[in-house]
Amino acid sequence: QVQLVESGGGLVQAGGSLRISCEASGRILSIDVMGWYRQAPGKSRELVAGISRGGSANYADSVKGRFTISRDNAKNTVYLQMNSLKPEDTAVYYCNAFIIRSDDEPLRSYWGQGTQVTVSP
Repeated sequence: QVQLVESGGGLVQAGGSLRISCEASGRILSIDVMGWYRQAPGKSRELVAGISRGGSANYADSVKGRFTISRDNAKNTVYLQMNSLKPEDTAVYYCNAFIIRSDDEPLRSYWGQGTQVTVSP
């Protein structure tokens, strides 16, 4: 089994900062791309940021310059540092990772359970 567990969400005022984390655990041979998605009430889930194993990152236009994604491969953990938060950043943030569990299994996508981020005006 593979689990992704997010932590670090919460309530923050506009202009504030939060860092959320996601640790993958279980039967893992290697982790390829890791990323963060978010889903606000009544909206579709959208990509916030993604990062390759080598550290190449991409961001949604709405968060460029404010959010930074990073990862620690030794800890199987991905982070999202969120600065200058806006009320429109309020959403449930989900971690995603493409993981190979063993040599005889294909690459599969896994999701965390989500962590709530609420930004008050």
